Amino acid sequence: MFRLSHYLRDVLKTSATPADESSHDAARMTAPVPHIAPTIIAAPPARPSGPVVIWNLIRRCNLTCKHCYSISADVDFPGELSTMEVFHAMEDLKAFGVPVLILSGGEPLLRSDIFTISDHAKSMGFYVGLSTNGTMIDAPIADRISRTGYDYVGVSLDGIGATHDRFRRRPGAYRGALGGLRMLRDRGVKVGVRFTMTQDNAAELPAMLELVEREGFTKFYLSHLVYARRADRQDDAGRETTRAAMDLLVDKAWEWAQHGRGIEVVTGNNDADAVHLLRWAACAAPASVPRLREKLAQWGGNASGVSIANIDNVGNVHPDTMWWHYTLGNVRKRPFSQIWSDLSDPIMAGLKRRPRVVGGRCGTCSYFDVCGGNTRVRALRVTGDPWAEDPGCYLTDAEISLAESEPRVKTPYREFRHEASLSA
Repeated sequence: MFRLSHYLRDVLKTSATPADESSHDAARMTAPVPHIAPTIIAAPPARPSGPVVIWNLIRRCNLTCKHCYSISADVDFPGELSTMEVFHAMEDLKAFGVPVLILSGGEPLLRSDIFTISDHAKSMGFYVGLSTNGTMIDAPIADRISRTGYDYVGVSLDGIGATHDRFRRRPGAYRGALGGLRMLRDRGVKVGVRFTMTQDNAAELPAMLELVEREGFTKFYLSHLVYARRADRQDDAGRETTRAAMDLLVDKAWEWAQHGRGIEVVTGNNDADAVHLLRWAACAAPASVPRLREKLAQWGGNASGVSIANIDNVGNVHPDTMWWHYTLGNVRKRPFSQIWSDLSDPIMAGLKRRPRVVGGRCGTCSYFDVCGGNTRVRALRVTGDPWAEDPGCYLTDAEISLAESEPRVKTPYREFRHEASLSA
């Protein structure tokens, strides 16, 4: 996860805010980008001993979303962990230093013991998030979620109205999800919108940002598409559309940061976003670049198998949620802490290696210290080699210094015009 707003607030601290926003934008469209020298970090920053764990407690779901990485459906899947098995695994996770549990599915609210598990996790001192499609949240469920005290609840929206319903393959899914978000917001729960961008819903991004701002939701998470399970490369938004989306997203997050709006903007599954931000800063706030480059290099880009982990519904451990085709071990047979520390597995050894050994344009990119080679699953799905270049990188050879430098030109957002209604 790339914390865009966090870094933009840091840019504000180290640069003067332009007085004339229109002249600032015009300058961005034509100004050449100066060379940004790599930052050499003598030692990596201190990290928790354990990773953030995204835990798919149940695979059953009341929806059949077209881009689902777990291929969930409205049926019971055999062999899922019992309540006591979950508790036992939690003890090991806590002892290992895992700071965060994100409880997900399928639809986690379909699990009858979800609040028992959540309350127990909170009592153990975990930061506990809930990842839900929102359609099952009525007033009593909203009250129960509020009493549990989740640190964050994320609800997926793939667009406005019919667009979301089409992605979720359920009429009324948008109305239900938005209603759930509003009920949680009104109870003081920290809620946010998760938006997975594809070629079929990219035009909805402006409307999604307007919705988040208007409704007073606290976070917007743009997830780039990973080619896993139901999601395929042909569904990807493509390079130019993705560039345009990121231009819009950075501009909106910058505006919110400048005006002190408490809306967090984060992105996921494309670590080229950090390079995009660094190049944006080189034109918009050049005084911030040295410090920003250092902080981004400390962050280090892709965290799969390092500080992000996944446990699925039957206890299998994966490098992250997009690696369900590859299992490292099972918590029923071996503690998570042992599985996660075992470098005899070639994938784990490769993911944890610093720097990773990655080929193609990723391997020769001058921003490798910032991106870390991006998402390995996309490379694997397209080439059969998890260490090949990531085909989802939307930056040009010139922008990553594989060719002669070129001016930074802001991509027009004309293909993102929308007529979607923002009404509930």
